[in-house]
Amino acid sequence: MSKQTLQLLKQEFTIHSLDCDEAVPQAVLSSEIFFIAKTSDELSIVCASDIKVDSLAAETHWRALEVVGPLGFSLTGIMANISGVLAKSNVSIFTLSTYDTDYILVKESQIQQAMQALKKDGYLLL
Repeated sequence: MSKQTLQLLKQEFTIHSLDCDEAVPQAVLSSEIFFIAKTSDELSIVCASDIKVDSLAAETHWRALEVVGPLGFSLTGIMANISGVLAKSNVSIFTLSTYDTDYILVKESQIQQAMQALKKDGYLLL
């Protein structure tokens, strides 16, 4: 399988943890890009760091690499390969997927290290 193209998004992101019964803030729903996951135990929101969210806990200073898509559902191993490259370089990640593509969040302090490792492994970075 050929290597995918990755694009570094301009925003800095924060990962928020909220009580599962909390409402999603309107500022999040009105923003350009956000991700929401809800279970019976928690509500997680990933959004641009400049959006105010009153969360129980928050992890700040994440950057996002988008796998340029759309990616077909029949493709396999995309995230496994990317995460393997980053794991070998001791880069911690947080992954998200949409219908069309995948996103790899990396701490700001490790984004250059991550991009160098991916380039070295043959990924094109925009």
